[in-house]
Amino acid sequence: MLKPEVSIVLSCYNEGPTLENSIQRVVSILKKQRWSWEIIFVEDKSTDDTKQTIDKICNDPKNCNVIYHSKNQGRGKSVSDGIKAAKGEICGYIDVDLEVSEKYIPLFIQEVEKGNELVVGKRFYEGGLKHLTRVIVSRVYAIALKKIIDLPIDDTEAGYKFFNRIKILPIISKVKSKHWFWDTEICAQAHRKGLKVTQLPVLFIRRVDKKSTVRLIPDTIDYLKNLIRLRAETPK
Repeated sequence: MLKPEVSIVLSCYNEGPTLENSIQRVVSILKKQRWSWEIIFVEDKSTDDTKQTIDKICNDPKNCNVIYHSKNQGRGKSVSDGIKAAKGEICGYIDVDLEVSEKYIPLFIQEVEKGNELVVGKRFYEGGLKHLTRVIVSRVYAIALKKIIDLPIDDTEAGYKFFNRIKILPIISKVKSKHWFWDTEICAQAHRKGLKVTQLPVLFIRRVDKKSTVRLIPDTIDYLKNLIRLRAETPK
């Protein structure tokens, strides 16, 4: 097997019956590309049959690597572990529920090839008013980012990011959050260190067949605490 040029990290926690289909879609799009690739699953101690599904998918080890957490450690820690284990010069992670389509993967890879060191998805939403709450929360959060830590990225929380792996590894070591705030912190640290960052618009389509693991009120409070912490750590 050739050394992979591209590594895709999939953080998995209680993914339920949608996981196998999602993986098939990701593999299908990767097989059509010119790059050699690998998928790194990070199984974050699920309480459903996610582990068994991954074991089934990875029965043939070609293009597949699995990291098993002995206890639940959070999405951010899972993605960090996957990036550290990756072999590709270009490394990305996407939310495995594919509410943002796998079809964007080639575009993100091409942006890293052009010299961008961090490529961030900027979500827009299907369905207008039915996503009004999510849109409002996202916009308010983007304003808070600019006001509190002066971060010129519109949608740090999108689960669709690709990296120049060599450039992002030192940044990962500085990120303290292990959970959802990891996304904001990796963007903030990358911007602070002068990495070349770009954003790509992506369509977000809510899956009604999968329960979200985001807890709006507790997670919002956690975000605000972490924003204040990050602001205090920002050099004057």
